[in-house]
Amino acid sequence: MAAAKRLTQRDIARLAGVSQATVSLVLNGADGNDGRIPAETRNRVNKVIRDTGYVADPVARRMVKGLNRILGVFTYEPAFPSAQADFFTPFLLGIEEAAQELGYDLLLLTGAGTRRKIFGDNVRLRLADGCIILGRQFDPAELERLVTGDFPFVAVGRRDDAGGPVPYVGGDYAPATSALVHRARDLGHHRIAYVGLNQGAESSEDRWQGFQEAIGGADLVTNINAVGRPAAEVLDILLAADATCVFFTELADAIAVEALARNRGLSIPGDLSIVVIGNHIRAEQATGTRFTSFAIPREAMARAATQMLVRRVEDDAPVEQLLLPCEPVEGETLGPVSTQTIRIK
Repeated sequence: MAAAKRLTQRDIARLAGVSQATVSLVLNGADGNDGRIPAETRNRVNKVIRDTGYVADPVARRMVKGLNRILGVFTYEPAFPSAQADFFTPFLLGIEEAAQELGYDLLLLTGAGTRRKIFGDNVRLRLADGCIILGRQFDPAELERLVTGDFPFVAVGRRDDAGGPVPYVGGDYAPATSALVHRARDLGHHRIAYVGLNQGAESSEDRWQGFQEAIGGADLVTNINAVGRPAAEVLDILLAADATCVFFTELADAIAVEALARNRGLSIPGDLSIVVIGNHIRAEQATGTRFTSFAIPREAMARAATQMLVRRVEDDAPVEQLLLPCEPVEGETLGPVSTQTIRIK
């Protein structure tokens, strides 16, 4: 049995009794306010489309929209090589994979001058059909300009409203952090510490929110609202507070404190349990210790962001906001509270 012939715009035009150009205008959103398409004609074309189940050829629609088939990628921090290369690389891999599947090329936008800016004197943004934006913190003024403008973009990572809702794909950090706090409490930890930023970037705020929501009846014995402080200073504060479990937002800080604790004769997790809820360091800084943590789905976030951007570019899709779950990582640094009461300081 022969396959049914695919309907074309010419077929729709013949059935509706109009020109092919009129069908093209209707399909591409002409509203008729300029008098080119009377309401009766427009309704007749739309009825034929509904009755026949016609679906526009996506390639033809892209040609009509005049797309370059290029997606921009902008990062507020250097992506490679840099101290955060291992953080950005999975994002770039996911973007590249999705763009290739969707038939788009990529254009890396670094901004002009020493301070990275999306909009500048030599902006090349419009060479791309849309842009994926990466960074731990965005420029608020630039983000608002993007939201209120007509250029399609998608942010990687949750973003607060900026003159309107921001299209994004992010990691769902709050429930992932809460789950780890509940695990610590179930293991008998009631004196818990938090080391890392709890404000600023949305990712920091989300982790802190998840931590606070789950701390419950446990005591937050100390909150060191900073990153990169000397390991000896941090460990001394933790021990003075008699913390049995500490949550770090930065793996680099956890590595330094864990190494110093072992050098002082402390057992990890026997004397002090360590949980990591972030990772922004180079791979060569890592140690053999498998920290209890959660996995950020960076490649999946980037793929989803690229797919979302193409929907916005090709179909004028409305703003979407998506958070992907972060899977727990068992690790070896979270254990039950030790019965030992004498600490080595």
